[in-house]
Amino acid sequence: MRCARCQHESPPEAKFCAECGALLVHDCARCGARLPAGAKFCAECAHPVATPPAPQARSASPIEHTPKHLADRILSSKSALEGERKQVTVLFADLKGSMELIAARDPEEARRLLDPVLTRMIDAVHRYEGTVNQVMGDGIMALFGAPLAHEDHALRACYAALAMQADMQRFSPDARQRFGVEVRIRVGLNSGEVVVRAIGSDLHMDYTAVGQTTHLAARMEQLATPGAIVLTAETLRLVDAFVAFKSLGPTAVKGLPEPVEIFELLGAGPIKSRLAAAATRGLSPLIGRGAQLEMLHALREKAAGGRGQIVSVVGEPGVGKSRLYWEFLQTGALASRKVLSCGSVAYDKATAWLPVIHLLRAYFELDEHDTGDALAERVTARLSALGEPLRSARTEILAVFDVSVEDDAWRTLDPAQRRQRTLDGVKALLLRESQVQPLLLLVEDLHWIDSETQAVLDSLVGGLPTARVLLLVNYRPEYQHAWGGKTYYTQIRLDPLAAPSAETLLQSLLGDEAAMPQLVRLLIERTDGNPFFLEESVRSLIETGVIVGKRGVYRLGKSIADLQVPATVQAVLAARIDRLPPGDKDLLQSAAAIGKDVPLMLLVAIAEDAENELRHRLTRLQAAEFLYETSLFPEPEYTFKHALTLEVAYESLLRERRRALHERVLNALERLYADRMTEKVELLAHHAVRGEAWERATRYLYQAGEKARAQARYLAGARFFEATLDALDRLGDAADLTLKLDVCLELWGTRISTGQLQDLRELGEKAEGLARRLHDGPRLAQVQVRQAQAIVVTEAIVGTLASGIEKAREAFDHADPADLRTRSYAQFITAVACRDLGRFDEAISEFSRGMALFSGAERSKENQGLVFPIYVSLGGWRSEAHVAIGRFDEALDSATEALRMAEQIRHPSSVCIANAYLGYAHVARGDAQAAVSCLERGLVISREHDLIHGITANSLYLGYALLLLGDRERGLECLARAVEQPLGSFVLQWTRYRTVTASVYLAAGEIERAAAEVSEGLAEAVKRQARGYRAPLLRLHAEPEQAQAYLTTAATMYRAMSMRHWLEKAETEMRAL
Repeated sequence: MRCARCQHESPPEAKFCAECGALLVHDCARCGARLPAGAKFCAECAHPVATPPAPQARSASPIEHTPKHLADRILSSKSALEGERKQVTVLFADLKGSMELIAARDPEEARRLLDPVLTRMIDAVHRYEGTVNQVMGDGIMALFGAPLAHEDHALRACYAALAMQADMQRFSPDARQRFGVEVRIRVGLNSGEVVVRAIGSDLHMDYTAVGQTTHLAARMEQLATPGAIVLTAETLRLVDAFVAFKSLGPTAVKGLPEPVEIFELLGAGPIKSRLAAAATRGLSPLIGRGAQLEMLHALREKAAGGRGQIVSVVGEPGVGKSRLYWEFLQTGALASRKVLSCGSVAYDKATAWLPVIHLLRAYFELDEHDTGDALAERVTARLSALGEPLRSARTEILAVFDVSVEDDAWRTLDPAQRRQRTLDGVKALLLRESQVQPLLLLVEDLHWIDSETQAVLDSLVGGLPTARVLLLVNYRPEYQHAWGGKTYYTQIRLDPLAAPSAETLLQSLLGDEAAMPQLVRLLIERTDGNPFFLEESVRSLIETGVIVGKRGVYRLGKSIADLQVPATVQAVLAARIDRLPPGDKDLLQSAAAIGKDVPLMLLVAIAEDAENELRHRLTRLQAAEFLYETSLFPEPEYTFKHALTLEVAYESLLRERRRALHERVLNALERLYADRMTEKVELLAHHAVRGEAWERATRYLYQAGEKARAQARYLAGARFFEATLDALDRLGDAADLTLKLDVCLELWGTRISTGQLQDLRELGEKAEGLARRLHDGPRLAQVQVRQAQAIVVTEAIVGTLASGIEKAREAFDHADPADLRTRSYAQFITAVACRDLGRFDEAISEFSRGMALFSGAERSKENQGLVFPIYVSLGGWRSEAHVAIGRFDEALDSATEALRMAEQIRHPSSVCIANAYLGYAHVARGDAQAAVSCLERGLVISREHDLIHGITANSLYLGYALLLLGDRERGLECLARAVEQPLGSFVLQWTRYRTVTASVYLAAGEIERAAAEVSEGLAEAVKRQARGYRAPLLRLHAEPEQAQAYLTTAATMYRAMSMRHWLEKAETEMRAL
């Protein structure tokens, strides 16, 4: 069954349209029986079914009722508009109770009633440049923002709805007199996303709603009472400062699981500009525009002295053109001047003289009710006061207001002569007023100006040199005029805020807590410092709960990882992009598929234009400030003005075109960078995934992961390896199982390094299953060594230290003799387990045997990042084992050797860990000053590379050293920084089963906290059978009444484990008791 409203096909049994919710079946007006679709008579009582005349009787296609200027714009850009995602506002309007109104009427009479209603609806939509996509028997469906994007699509839809209702009120008395009925319509609005798939030559648009976009708009119409306009929160969010409304509360909507809050639109508000809307919320301080304000004040004085000036402020949307003039106009120095202002709006560009009319209304102090004779009387009086020749310009001035006068000479003029006389009259009026007092004229948004207002300005400019007039205009870069060569013309270029100014603005908006460097940096990068985009981004963060609180004192409420383009900013940028010529727009979207930085040779390779034409298009895109040229050598390269433009251009592409573009980029990259594949591997992986070239994606993703791991970028490595597994899964049976196993192994390592221990057991089981399926013994050894690690180090797999040793030795035996990485790490795990068990000499031997494996090993580029860090760990941990039994010289030698290797391989993670072990050995030996220099160096490297383990270890041992040196405040600060890191199960290893944290708290006099650390450490040591830590923990126990018993037990254990240095300390402490 086809819906008459939206043309969606629904199942035969459906009562309501599945797309828009319209009623598909009707009841008989006489007996109430259900009528099947298409019935002409009721099957129960034979009553004729009154149906509205067929929609096509009113209009066969959209092009027949679309104004020519709109139709031409759509058709000229048709190819560039098809296949795009658009942010829109959907409007549904219908005549309530139309079935009852036309029941028993002759079809022609019914049409005479319905046609004026539909005509008024359609005209209201076109007045605000909306597109009527469906005309039903008693209503319409219209889109604002598609196929042509509008930055104010929601506001246009609201104004159109209000215009419809106003027109209906004017038409209703006539309908009542002619047809004896009350004509009232209802309107519903909702904003969201649609996909424009195709545009016919008759302007019919094939589109697909994303989510509930169309459905909710139709539901709003059905919920509206006759004469009312109902809108959703999504629409209100875009227009709340510009309209009057009231909440109708949460309302159940058919098809949605939860009630939604809906609102009634009551009228247009007094606010007409974005700046005025911002002022109601409270303007942020004007930052970074001091020099421009000083220039305006200097030019004001020139104009006041009789040397008229033109000033244009030019810049992209949102940089603060109107805000600069607003600040300028607030100064008291303008009190003795006549100030007149007006502006253009996008939806009234086709209306001649409109800004001039607003300006003259302000000059003559007319209100909206002054029309006809009343208007003529006031204008005549004011002109008479100015004397001749203004008194004789009365006819010309009134012509602007479309007020006719009895003037025989005027009627004899042809249209061109009348137009010229009108232009001369307006110019004469303004110049005459400047003789009375200095005149300041502000005309905003010239990029939307109509041709007649442009002619007025061009005429006025010629008379400025000797007039006391300061003409202020602003516009976007795409607008052009002919005044640039005038000596009295000044252009003020407004660029986005520089980083320091942008940071100051964000500080004022967010406050200290939320304005963390990461958030500030992210916002500035995305917006390029555009003030409006910054403020709207902050507003979006508030609305989505990412930051909570109030202005100036916000705090983070959610992760800032995924920020979306605010709908207001998206609309502004999408409208600018849509105004580009089709070929330029297509090139911009192609560039967006490449990314933020766009090499010319890559763009040439994927674009469909000849290179010469492409360069012309690039020149225009630069002039419009979408792209900047950032490099000329060795190859020209461009970049997007800011990330938001890139995102909006990219998101407008449909999935299939995106996929095709990415595949073309991938092919071009492989061809152009065949000798630099390793350098470009991340870029290749990105485009392979987006281009859904899954086989190549697996290869490049894996290589990118290996590269990241070798550079100690473990978080990035984990993401690449996870993406590789996803790409392999998409290949199904065609996936390379050996590669899949290798990916699992590498993912394991990166998760360990980043503390992501969840699901580690499942990952190990998956890898083991693959290894056994492949009958691959060496790779099975690689799985087993990781499982041993999970048992011994992280406890991600349940098991004893003894079982971990067994698993590690099994891995060593099964490993390929050439697999240095697996064999050395198996030695490492075995040694760590022996150390925890208190078998120190055995642990030191195992560490040493592991290091000996590296004798003569080739230090390739790959090994430096993946294998030799194990050598550093072996040396570092061996150092700690020496400390445990009081061999401090050997400990320092081992830690120094580890640091030597770490610095040779230039591996940041290894360098910071080696410094931590060396510092710990100095602390244990009693040389706290030497420890501080090592640990501070390691901490700097850890922070630079965001290495959680390095931050923890170096901060922890640095805190201990500082406390031993008497710096209690800094020592506790370092300790706090260490324990707040998300370490998971690694906390036991880095705190030495909490012996280090307990020692630090004792050194600081924090007895209770030290006791808590000891208790937790002992519980873990007992559970894990870690004898090597029980004795130190017992010695640190802080309960005085049991100190003798604890020290006695500790001494016994020290003696059994040959820990002579610590045995002597325990015996000394017992004697002191």
